[in-house]
Amino acid sequence: MESKNAIEALAALAQEGRLAAFRLLVKHAPDGLPAGDIAERLEMPPSTLSTNLSILARAGLVTATREGRSIRYRADMSGMAALLAYLMEDCCGASPALCDPVISEVTCC
Repeated sequence: MESKNAIEALAALAQEGRLAAFRLLVKHAPDGLPAGDIAERLEMPPSTLSTNLSILARAGLVTATREGRSIRYRADMSGMAALLAYLMEDCCGASPALCDPVISEVTCC
């Protein structure tokens, strides 16, 4: 990941509604949720949600799949993994064991 992409991803998450949407999608990974369900659960107007999800998608943090008349959004875990890897790329210098607590905290499933 290049710094430009990392900055875009971090900027996308640096807003309350987008962060809430991403966290909700992470909770529902890998299946994701239809846009209407996300809007309802977050009590967010559909137009605001659409804008927020578009920003997250451009940042590589969510994906969208059309299902008939609905769009299902999913957290892009590979995008988040790339961001975390970028942030921790130079972690701990010559002592990678120092990073183990952080790695175990973000490792799932």
